[in-house]
Amino acid sequence: MDTIIKKFHAVSNALGIKWAPFHVPLSRRLQTLAVAAWMCVVLFGEVACVLLFIRLIYSSYWWLALLYGFWMINDIDICNKGGRKVEWVRNWSWWRYYRDYFPIKLVKTTELDPSKNYIFACFPHGVLCSGASGAFATNALDFYKIFPGMTCNLIALGSHFKVPFLRELGLAFGSCASSQESLLYLLDKKKHQGKCVVLFVGGAAEALDSHPGEYKVTLSRRKGFIRIAMKSGAPIVPVFSFGETDVFCPANNPQGSLLRKFQEKVKQITGISPIFPFGRGIFQYSFGVLPLRSPINTVVGAPMEVDRNIEPTDEEVDAVHAEFTKRLIDLFESQKSKYVKNHENIHLIIT
Repeated sequence: MDTIIKKFHAVSNALGIKWAPFHVPLSRRLQTLAVAAWMCVVLFGEVACVLLFIRLIYSSYWWLALLYGFWMINDIDICNKGGRKVEWVRNWSWWRYYRDYFPIKLVKTTELDPSKNYIFACFPHGVLCSGASGAFATNALDFYKIFPGMTCNLIALGSHFKVPFLRELGLAFGSCASSQESLLYLLDKKKHQGKCVVLFVGGAAEALDSHPGEYKVTLSRRKGFIRIAMKSGAPIVPVFSFGETDVFCPANNPQGSLLRKFQEKVKQITGISPIFPFGRGIFQYSFGVLPLRSPINTVVGAPMEVDRNIEPTDEEVDAVHAEFTKRLIDLFESQKSKYVKNHENIHLIIT
């Protein structure tokens, strides 16, 4: 048996495959399993749920599909009306194993006022928003304890809430649609207090620039969140996830390359960036779609107060945008020495 194992490792080494050790703590196995299950949901969840719904229609359980379809149509606007958070789902042990896999940490730099609502402007998007999603879509990082009196809602594309079955998981996380109606509803002080609306400002475009060791964010042309802040009077909080870009190694796609043109065309049509998440496998470290074990530190900066203005002019929006850009850079520069290797040579690039 030992001879077979030695030959197996010899062949693997010749192929450049680095296998995970046989003897590792059960907790690490469970962490890998949690991340693998999450990747299955992310990569195949929408297609699987659509196929399941179609299969139900053409089965003896067609009436269940019909009932769910009618209910979903009547419920379709819930993502614009505050969502439907389920704390039981956010408290699953699954998320604690997911957190510890990287690990992910949520860092507070200042207190937040529970009588106010805030816009959390998160950067960078990375390939799958691994850090901020763990911090704000689950209770694994104790958001409620770190920020007493506050609650949070992760903002996602409205199309995700049109997928049968899977939409229920997104809603249970507390996710809501990225429409103006949804954001203003959540930030309305007459309806809510202590609400943190979590936006990935760079979105799918920023995901295309996610590469290890680089911090390139899409912000120059992103001013919609500034208008929302001004219309609602909600302070904007810069949030930066150090290490987010290090957990996957996407293919090189410089501007003008054939791959980049293809990705941008698909993004233009679907709103989703087609990025293959190169990482590691379940039993080996050399290739696969699982993220790498690399720490992510999601740092919540100080809020920037914004005066309420129902009809802001372009010049007024530009002025607030310029101030926020400065504060984001300041947050990055003041915190990078704690979380970034070779931080003297790493700077935030804004496009």
